[in-house]
Amino acid sequence: MNSHTADLLDLRLVEALQFDGRAPFSRIAEVLGVSDQTIARRYRRLRSTGLLRIVGAPGADRGRWIIRLQCVPSAVQALAEALARRPDIVWVQLVSGGTEILCNIGPVTAEDGEQILLEALPRSDRIISVAAHRILYTFCGSPRRVRMLDVLTPEEERLLEPPDPVPGWDADVPPLEPGDIPLLEVLSRDGRAGHAELSAATGWSPSTVARRVDHLRATGSLLCYAEFDLRYAGLGAAARLWITVPPGELDGVGRALAAHPETAFVAATTGPANLNVAIVCRDSRAIYRYLTERVAALPVIGHVETTPIGRNVKGVGAVLPHDPSRRPR
Repeated sequence: MNSHTADLLDLRLVEALQFDGRAPFSRIAEVLGVSDQTIARRYRRLRSTGLLRIVGAPGADRGRWIIRLQCVPSAVQALAEALARRPDIVWVQLVSGGTEILCNIGPVTAEDGEQILLEALPRSDRIISVAAHRILYTFCGSPRRVRMLDVLTPEEERLLEPPDPVPGWDADVPPLEPGDIPLLEVLSRDGRAGHAELSAATGWSPSTVARRVDHLRATGSLLCYAEFDLRYAGLGAAARLWITVPPGELDGVGRALAAHPETAFVAATTGPANLNVAIVCRDSRAIYRYLTERVAALPVIGHVETTPIGRNVKGVGAVLPHDPSRRPR
């Protein structure tokens, strides 16, 4: 297998883990038609090389913000790294050719949201502008499964669905309790962490941990999914789209965009652009085709701003290493 490109089994394993990041290797192996040892060996290699992470994340939209900072180019890297060190910032991206930082804060409550926003944003004359967009509704995307790989059959997808179906975005997802925070901190670093490790972090017995994880997942309060190196999967270009549509068309356009295989994230937000979309494609020509064919086919769209994504500085729960000789995440 070429070390720079995923083979079909790697892709199938990643997509299987998108359905259920904590699925037993035995179940994945049975569905994919290989041995348990093969799946375990593949997973360990992908995880140890930073090509795949299983992430546990809260399932609710409530209290999430997208922060957009335009900066002096020479300051971008240091500012991005400072933001990435904050535990209340979930991910950090460099976009627009290294002149802009995107990050996500939350979930936070209405009471402390404003204070966290003020504390999290660095005070620097090297920041040209700041815009905060609250996520109102997520149509698709992290921490939900995305469909970018499309390497499983419908029957395989059915067999890989978690035993308790995850509630939809319209469901009233119960909030996490204070005692769940240590649990989530471990799962944000390793969504497949065992009950013994979770027991040590929470002080609960392994049986209590098992019941609590099962309950949180069944109610949609905890989601476990695969975060993977896009370039390794053959997806070499990504961008954020800031789209404006009339309010009466917002839901319909959001759902239409969410149905596209190129979209990794679609959400209604506050701000001048009321839809935020992350797309992932094979290359820049594919982004052009997506804009001129799929997006152009939605006539109610009034304005589209496209910002290319350069690098992910932080994923959910972890600052990501930067090696210019390797594929960026």
